[in-house]
Amino acid sequence: MWVDGLPNLVIGLREGLEIGLVVGILLAAVRRTGKGVAPIWLGVLAAGLLSLGFGAVLVFSRAELTITAQAVFGGLLSLVAIVLVTWMIFWMRRAARGLSGELREKIGHAAEIGAGALATTAFLAVAREGLETALFLWTTVQASGDTITPLVGAAVGLTASFLLCWLIVRASVRVNLGVFFSRTAVLLIVIAAGVLAYGVGELQTAGIVPGRGWIAFDLSTVVSTDSWWVSLISGITNLAPRMTVLQVAVYLAYLVTVLVVFLRKPSAAAAPASPPVRRVPRWVYAAAAVVLPLLAVGVFALVTSPSGGGSSTQVTVTAEGCAQDWTGTAAGSSTISVINKSGHGGEIYLIRATDGGVIGEIEGLGPGTRRSITVDLPPGQYGWRCLVPGELDQVSPVAAVTGGSGGPAVPAVKPVSDKDLKGPADSFTSYLSDKMSTLDAQAGDLAAKIQAGDVDGAKAAWLAAQLTWERLGAAYGQFEDLGVAIDGLPQGLPQGVADPGFTGLHRIEYGLWHGQTTALAPVADKLRQDVQTLHQKLTFDPTDLPLRAHEILEDALRRTLNGQTDQGSNTTFSLVAADVEATNAVLDRLQPLLDARKPGLVAAARTQLAAVTAACGTGNRTVVDARVGAAVETLSAIPTLLEVRAS
Repeated sequence: MWVDGLPNLVIGLREGLEIGLVVGILLAAVRRTGKGVAPIWLGVLAAGLLSLGFGAVLVFSRAELTITAQAVFGGLLSLVAIVLVTWMIFWMRRAARGLSGELREKIGHAAEIGAGALATTAFLAVAREGLETALFLWTTVQASGDTITPLVGAAVGLTASFLLCWLIVRASVRVNLGVFFSRTAVLLIVIAAGVLAYGVGELQTAGIVPGRGWIAFDLSTVVSTDSWWVSLISGITNLAPRMTVLQVAVYLAYLVTVLVVFLRKPSAAAAPASPPVRRVPRWVYAAAAVVLPLLAVGVFALVTSPSGGGSSTQVTVTAEGCAQDWTGTAAGSSTISVINKSGHGGEIYLIRATDGGVIGEIEGLGPGTRRSITVDLPPGQYGWRCLVPGELDQVSPVAAVTGGSGGPAVPAVKPVSDKDLKGPADSFTSYLSDKMSTLDAQAGDLAAKIQAGDVDGAKAAWLAAQLTWERLGAAYGQFEDLGVAIDGLPQGLPQGVADPGFTGLHRIEYGLWHGQTTALAPVADKLRQDVQTLHQKLTFDPTDLPLRAHEILEDALRRTLNGQTDQGSNTTFSLVAADVEATNAVLDRLQPLLDARKPGLVAAARTQLAAVTAACGTGNRTVVDARVGAAVETLSAIPTLLEVRAS
């Protein structure tokens, strides 16, 4: 029973640590100047009231934030927080420099000038995480009718994090202030860089910032994102196991730029005289800290309150059944809320009873959470399909939508079954088998050229074999260990290119272009054996085929075009062009299914793929990167359209 509270404990610990670290550093810094910490506590009070009010509105008014709204809110608040935290970092550095004798008084004066900024920084540090925590705790309330364990877990995690941060602040009082400022400022810079990357990622999720499909790395395939240590690291640094190219770029740009400026030796020029400070009565700050958050909560309650323009219906998913309380709704615009009390996350679909077409869907509905969809339904028969892995795969009772004419005919996504994908997958398996036969022959030719010492012939044979491998579309570890043996890279190996584990096509590439031809005969023999073994064991999961549509070029974007795969041959653009051929081969098999669900998608993708091939011929890396990225964005819709929703 208590194990159910462990994930919430970790999340509470993570969120609390991020709040406590920033606030704790600010408290310790200001205390060491001898000034009061009231502005910081006012900021914390305001953020606390805002977060509690936000949670209260969610609980008592049944209001919701859509996934997009959450992403926009979190992203923009993160960017504002970055500005204030960066300002505080350099204010702390100036304060530390002024602690020598006669300048101590000026530090206090600087603290008075920065009172508003101190309060704002503390407010943002708490509000950003506090609002997310309130949203998280609200989801546990939805399931609290069965157990209070999730709430207890979150409370224990938050308490432990605040205790840990209190100990950090207590210890900092005995530390030399200059050392304390410099060390904690570096920590704040690292945290701030992560917050910036997080904010950019949220805005990409919301569709405001492009590049969501340009993945820099994805460690979720090698580490469990549910692990407590992953949650802890992510909570403190705001770095995720899966990040986009833009997130990594802004993270490194901020981290390097701010660290360089911060660590640069400051100018010895005298600081300009501070302007006279116009003191504001303390009661004004206190009143603002209470009134402004309450006003914000009131506005949020008004904005998220259900409108009177449509009907509102609620259905429940339990471990025993799918939306058994569904009795239909009035025709026209309806907001339908789905509460998941099954104890497990799942996918929920509103379907048209006549043909099973999907009208709306809620993806990744977590246990104890509530989400809504708004649809304009004409009269007809509708139901729900609930797919909770390992627990539930059921369809609700069918109910009528009646009254008036409603809206126009609702476009429905025709569901895809395993059977629908079997034919395309079998065809693609035959395609793979033909390519493997070709690769087997090419690997034999390559081994013969190497054995004969024909370097130029071996280079040509290697390129032919490598291009055939690319046309297999072996992205994201499709062929597992054998794929690594055939096309693995030296990155991450203990001895790099000299490591015995570095084998296959890229090992031969390195040897041919670095004068090691005589040592490559055993590598070439092993390559052919691995190719033959893979050919014999070749299998393909039908549900993987829609993923291949975008992952082949996505893999080229994150590996080939950034130079990881090049071991000396300088054939990057030829390999990308071969990846385009593999993508077209996937589209050939999926086109009938896609045309029935989103006409014009394949035609648009073909045009973009042709543009990639043309750009590869020019050798302009910037243009190739941009065109591959655009094609990946278009192709990334295919897995959702062809997601298996019925067996």
